[in-house]
Amino acid sequence: MGDRQHLLLLPGMLCDDVFWRAQTAALADICPVTVVRYGAAGSIGAMAQAVLAHAAGSFALAGHSLGGRVALSVYAHVPERVRKLGLLCTDYRGHVSEAARVAEIAARSDLLHCARTEGMLGVARKWAAHVLPPARLSDTELVSAIIAMAARQSPAELAAQIQAGLTRPDFASLLPTITSPTLICAGAEDSMRPVAVHQAMAAAIPASQLTIFPDAGHMIAMEKPEAVSAAMRHWLTS
Repeated sequence: MGDRQHLLLLPGMLCDDVFWRAQTAALADICPVTVVRYGAAGSIGAMAQAVLAHAAGSFALAGHSLGGRVALSVYAHVPERVRKLGLLCTDYRGHVSEAARVAEIAARSDLLHCARTEGMLGVARKWAAHVLPPARLSDTELVSAIIAMAARQSPAELAAQIQAGLTRPDFASLLPTITSPTLICAGAEDSMRPVAVHQAMAAAIPASQLTIFPDAGHMIAMEKPEAVSAAMRHWLTS
């Protein structure tokens, strides 16, 4: 990326620029970096349009979790503009069954109820325990950073992100059409977005490379900041 191609970073649910803080600093010498927020957008497609409002010309694009789905939607809209694609701890599928859809609605409803009764700090505490593997819960600095980040998000943003997730499209048919060099990153201990899902994406996307990070869960860029930054640097410069 000798022309210093713009890199857009897309956060996951209840995340913001802090999730990408290490990568923003580590990659600033090779490209301008912008972390994009979705505002009140309540669908994956609307979030993709919010991203495109920050993008001029062609760009590199990496998304985490919900942001990975948004990145796929951006690619579906403007494939010719996405020079490189990064998918971290995410999924490409819609609801795999009606039972799974019902269970997800119930879980997300519990989060909204928690926001009403305990506030966003209560949501943040539950979220931190959900997104980290048990072995990482003793890392008080990491846990505190995740709680503080999630607590900063508003109930309206939480509701919009939940709505976007529940109405997400299925991108299975898109994957084989992706021609941009694609970095796929998975946490070996991520119970929310298992390694097998990332292996399926890597098998379907022709120009992809899968990197699995041991001893990492769903918050991979915060859990393994140096390793994730190194993988992204190689992806951007190769």
